[in-house]
Amino acid sequence: MTDHNDPAMMRTKMIATLGPASSDEAVIRRLIEESIDVFRLNFSHGDLADHAKVLATVRKVAADTEMPIAVLGDLCGPKMRLGAMANDEGMPLEAATR
Repeated sequence: MTDHNDPAMMRTKMIATLGPASSDEAVIRRLIEESIDVFRLNFSHGDLADHAKVLATVRKVAADTEMPIAVLGDLCGPKMRLGAMANDEGMPLEAATR
């Protein structure tokens, strides 16, 4: 198990995404024991009740293990749906530049 008090490890964060197969208490406890620092919840899937239950489980295990565990809420970004336009005139699209 990694020493979470090691100064080098305090700057490094391990992130795990929780889903239906990985959100029960035993799995979350094991992930924390294996050095996970942050749990990601994907809000594009599931509902508020599901996410609240997982968050409560993470908080319980974090308290039990006395580990400072963060939770990252991954929000759904904007979606562009392309299809036929109501007036059939279309809409010009340009590639985004970064």
